[in-house]
Amino acid sequence: MNYLEIKAKEIRKTALTMIYKAQSGHPGGSLSAADIITALYFEVMNINPQEPKWTDRDRFILSKGHVCPALYSALAIRGYFGKEHLNTLRVQGSILQGHPDMKRCPGIDISTGSLGQGISCAVGMALAGKRDHRDYMTYTLLGDGECNEGQVWEACQAANKYRLDNLVVIIDNNNLQNDGCSEDIMPTLDLAGKFKEFGFDTIRINGHCMKEIVEALDDMKAEKNNKPKCIVCNTVKGKGVSFMENVPVWHGQAPNEKEYETAMEELEVGLS
Repeated sequence: MNYLEIKAKEIRKTALTMIYKAQSGHPGGSLSAADIITALYFEVMNINPQEPKWTDRDRFILSKGHVCPALYSALAIRGYFGKEHLNTLRVQGSILQGHPDMKRCPGIDISTGSLGQGISCAVGMALAGKRDHRDYMTYTLLGDGECNEGQVWEACQAANKYRLDNLVVIIDNNNLQNDGCSEDIMPTLDLAGKFKEFGFDTIRINGHCMKEIVEALDDMKAEKNNKPKCIVCNTVKGKGVSFMENVPVWHGQAPNEKEYETAMEELEVGLS
């Protein structure tokens, strides 16, 4: 898995650099989601960067759209657009806005930002695949705090009803959200148990272990049993930067120059 771990490091460093240069963005969730996004874009998904709208491509919906710097990094490294665009995060007119915009940025399957809505779009794409007799997979990444939204569970009911075994819901379970700990704001309780009760094949894994991530995604893709899938990933918000890890303020705060330099050094050498 060394290749994927190297790519995950590159994605973390690129995402943090984008946020630093923009002095705006969401580093905590971008860092916690980096390993998941790396596994999808560099190992698991069937995609073609030269043909972003290829009919039979696997779909990815970043439901927690505010962590788009990690996704933009993956798209640029895969070749969906030139890396020079990475210097334009949140600049007016840029293809890289503060939330993914399908009309501006190649490789974005649906615009997201309003939490809870991405999974509904994913259900629709998976249902379309079934009805069109296509064999593509649809993946969507949600935050655990996002699961406070009732729309998430309405979408889950539909996924179960329509037997969408081509849908994989991935939860970035980092236990923090904008205002503090999820447990204090609105406890999510047993997320894996919830999805299981909604009819999903569900597994809980270490969201920073590349081997576990890839194996879980491969297993879910192979299992054709008319049940939607869910992978709950135990993650650390701000993963890889000591002063960001598990600190709520880094949900949506850009580092200053000294903080950025320290963070980049730590990401390069890696934390135990």
